[in-house]
Amino acid sequence: MKKYLLIGASAFILGAGSMAYVSQQAIASAQPRAKTYRMLGLFGDVLNTVENQYVTEVDDTKLIQAAIDGMLTSLDPHSGYLDPSDFDDMRDQTRGEYGGLGIEVTSEDGVVKVISPMDGTPAFKAGIKAGDYITAVNGESVLGLSVNEAVKQMRGRPGEAVTLTIAREKSDPFDVKVVREVIKPKSATARMEGDYGLLRISSFNEKTTDEAEEAFHQLRMKNPQMKGLILDLRNNPGGLLDQAVGVSDLFLEGGEIVSQRGRDPRDVERYNARPGDITGGLPMVVLINSGSASAAEIVAGALQDRKRAELVGLTSFGKGSVQTVIPLRGGIDGALKLTTARYYTPSGRSIQKTGIEPDLEVASSRDEAQAIANRSYQFSEASFRNALNADEGKARKGAHEPAEAPPETFDEKKDFQVARATDVLRYGSVAATPKLPRPQPKLAGILAKDKVAAVKPPETTRK
Repeated sequence: MKKYLLIGASAFILGAGSMAYVSQQAIASAQPRAKTYRMLGLFGDVLNTVENQYVTEVDDTKLIQAAIDGMLTSLDPHSGYLDPSDFDDMRDQTRGEYGGLGIEVTSEDGVVKVISPMDGTPAFKAGIKAGDYITAVNGESVLGLSVNEAVKQMRGRPGEAVTLTIAREKSDPFDVKVVREVIKPKSATARMEGDYGLLRISSFNEKTTDEAEEAFHQLRMKNPQMKGLILDLRNNPGGLLDQAVGVSDLFLEGGEIVSQRGRDPRDVERYNARPGDITGGLPMVVLINSGSASAAEIVAGALQDRKRAELVGLTSFGKGSVQTVIPLRGGIDGALKLTTARYYTPSGRSIQKTGIEPDLEVASSRDEAQAIANRSYQFSEASFRNALNADEGKARKGAHEPAEAPPETFDEKKDFQVARATDVLRYGSVAATPKLPRPQPKLAGILAKDKVAAVKPPETTRK
């Protein structure tokens, strides 16, 4: 009998120990949750104070939506909240047809900054450039507004004019009058450059892969002796992942195109190409620059890593993150645009912050070469304060002298980067292409050093 009692006592002691352990776990997990509830209570107190004491009446819905957007944008530059109207607009854009100016923008320190104008759109025709700041719309300041709020002011009925106040590097602010249109940008167009085809892809919407394939086939039919292809992805702000995969697949015979990896190291999704190269193996060159972002970088990185094409131009933007659009109550309450993963090229390179570096670095103009030598003039993902970090130990290339820029004898009406791309195709590779003399822009660091040297005597060191 004693024996059974001892066994029972042992079981009770073990059970009590287990309960104590579980209780400790419950307390540990409850502590951060209690802090969360306390902060939610704080939010409620602030909302109530604003409702009762702000100088004018406020709209609770707008306040809460702004709070949600602020929470998401604090994570990284590409996360955010889409209210029902913004969510509808986003779906229109990805379908490849919407009303507006045809301009891709982001927010930098409370200022609306142009990533790139889309080819053939009102913004493009008006001369708006990548890197421009939009400070006012129709005379009303947009400083401090979210991107969504600023975009709403720029949109309106087709045929109506809108005046944008532009701040541009090295120039005084100026106004640009732009007439809104129903934007139906053709994302892919093609033409011949001598003996070589040039396929221009300006964005990645639901129609891009089909449009690119059709444009190439039409060009090939008219020019059956085509000797190679230039894929122009300059100033392409990106778009849909499946279209980046589809375009890459047009030129690859198989293998990985891109992978995306989430928070969990085991959460890896790979996208592969199927057999069939629409060019039949024609040599290829891809043109990129600092305005080539996201989906454009996926295509460039895939073709470079798979040795299908060499890259000419400038280092790409460096947006290597995946945004998942999560509808709220089926879209009735809008949607979250949340960064959920990073992109990696077939060789395992992360695009984030560092971008894709070309095989032959070519500035489009001597002014651009000088801008590259002065890092402060460059605009990329690395410019954002809260951008996701790059791979450990990696950093975007800083101020430097670009390998090539147009010589003084080059006709400024022609496209120097396209000219160098055709040279690479003509000679068979970047390695075989004769290199031009390196331009001699003054590096920002050297300029600063020269100024200091002019006013400061050499320092002496005591030991």
